Amino acid sequence: MSKPSSAKRLHLLHLHSTFDTGGKERRSTGLINRFGKAVDHSIVSAQPGALGARALIDPGLPVHFPFGFPALQGRFGVRRLQTLARAMQGFDLILTYNWGAMDAAMAHAMFAPTMGLAPLIHHEDGFHVDEAQRLKPTRNWYRRIALARASALIVPSRQLEKAALDAWHQPAARVHRIGNGIPVEDYDPAKARRVRPDALPRVVKRPGEKWVGTLAGLREVKALPRLVRAFRALPEEWQLVIVGEGPEREAIMAEALKLEIGHRVHLPGYVADPAQATALFDLFALSSESEQFPLSIVEAMASGLAVASTAVGDVLEMVAPENTPFITPAGDEAALGAALLQLAGDEALRRRIGAANRLRACAEFDEAVMARRHAAIYAQALGLQVFP
Repeated sequence: MSKPSSAKRLHLLHLHSTFDTGGKERRSTGLINRFGKAVDHSIVSAQPGALGARALIDPGLPVHFPFGFPALQGRFGVRRLQTLARAMQGFDLILTYNWGAMDAAMAHAMFAPTMGLAPLIHHEDGFHVDEAQRLKPTRNWYRRIALARASALIVPSRQLEKAALDAWHQPAARVHRIGNGIPVEDYDPAKARRVRPDALPRVVKRPGEKWVGTLAGLREVKALPRLVRAFRALPEEWQLVIVGEGPEREAIMAEALKLEIGHRVHLPGYVADPAQATALFDLFALSSESEQFPLSIVEAMASGLAVASTAVGDVLEMVAPENTPFITPAGDEAALGAALLQLAGDEALRRRIGAANRLRACAEFDEAVMARRHAAIYAQALGLQVFP
């Protein structure tokens, strides 16, 4: 495919492992919104029907969800990958996301020259629970081959950058580390004071209550039953609010009922505007087994919250120095519980740490900076001076 001219309207193909609402999807939709009407987008999810993040896309933008696109996952076979490559023809830039879209990258590696496929940029955001502790050698091998023709590999964390260079043997010039960003002005604590106590579905913040909150897909890797156990020692006025959807909902509530704190654990489900949730939180918690550069931590920091979290991914480097004593070893449930208990018992400490986190988020993690860096990499792949 010839390189598009700067006057040509660009059409990007996004191939996602899932397009349900999560950190990866919020970043992707944030970029789509910033690129505006100058760029067309087609979005495919490897999990059919997992398209919850489409609600985050600004109305009126030229975004399409093609019907009948070949499955992104399935049994390995040359004919299947050839069919997938054929469906990728006609776009100006192909963007793949996470392991669930790696077959598309492999199809590109095999057939890009003969089918005239557009440049491909892969985005890797983290691992499922089966690779939380150790990467699988067979997947390392597959990634290495599948990314052979990629123009760039974008990762958010130092851990993923190291994996890309060492385990996947990617050339250093191809790997770009870009921390996740958010529109920090939307999380201004001054705006939070105007959020109604019934802003979230199925739960109301009552007078005198304090909330430990988290934003997370309800998946095994998030270790949310562990968060329930770490929370149980907090005083009665504290409630645990877990915002998100996923298959672990029943396991989370079962743990809460077993500990006889079911009345203090709330799962309001999906919330379109995370700032509405963080505005009601008094303390933020993250219990994951594996993360890279969790967007929820950035959202908590921008909201002026102190954070108690496991030391996964880049979390320890993300938070302000004042917050680092409350970042605990991954898997250490007692340490996470102790961090929550100390922060819950000292409002002045929470406020000091939250103010420091807010300053750091404004300086380091604004979405505009993230968007400029992505746009520069996309432009380079397309041979353009400016993108879009």
